Parts: sequence; structure tokens; C-alpha cells
Amino acid sequence: MAQRTKAWTDHQVEIFIGNLLRIGVITSALLVFLGGLVYLLRHGFALPDFKSFRGEPEELCHVGGIIKYAFSLHPRGLIQLGLLLLIATPVARVVFSIFAFLRQRDKMYVIVTSIVLLILCYSLFGSR
Repeated sequence: MAQRTKAWTDHQVEIFIGNLLRIGVITSALLVFLGGLVYLLRHGFALPDFKSFRGEPEELCHVGGIIKYAFSLHPRGLIQLGLLLLIATPVARVVFSIFAFLRQRDKMYVIVTSIVLLILCYSLFGSR
């Protein structure tokens, strides 16, 4: 006889989502703080040059470059990785919600949450 998996309760889902959001935001804040601290230690006494504008390096405009810079403890890479994590946290919440609703067999919420995920993905990746 096949054993059915027990559906998650709403309380269990809320606890997990709360922890997911909390851990994501705290980790993001720590990365941004660490990047800012490293930046100040390395460049804190440098005088700014307001005569010319220099944007972000090309490597920090892509996820791969951000991760590479962050793991080499480059301050801008750490800050950018923290911001990426901050953006990814609510997206992870929506993805988890889809799996939770699937497990609870709540088709209407699976459809609505999937639409929300599609809108999030379009706004992040497809609006160029």
C-alpha cells in the first residue's frame, strides 16, 4: 500500500516562510555591512574625484562577476552580492509557496502564485 505524504499545515508554512525571509534579509544586511566595512578600510581616506564619473565595472553587472568579486573579498562585490540576495529572498519565498501549495493540493493558490512568479521573473529578466 502506498503511503501518502502528510500535507504541511498553514502554521508550518508560515514559520518556514518567516524564517526564510528573516535569514535572507539578515544575511543580505551582513554582506552589505561587511562590504561597506572592507570598502571603508581600503578607501576610507581617499579623496573623491568629482570631475569624472566612473560607473560600476562591467564584471559587476553580471551575477557571475559579482560572485567572483565577492569570493575574492572585493568590497563592491560583497555589497552587490548582498543586494542580489536581498532581491532573491522574496523570489525564494514565492517559489517555496508554490511547492507548499502543491503539497497542500491547493490548485487555485498554485495558479495564482505561479502567475506572481512569472511576473517577478519577467520584471527581473525579461523587461530589457
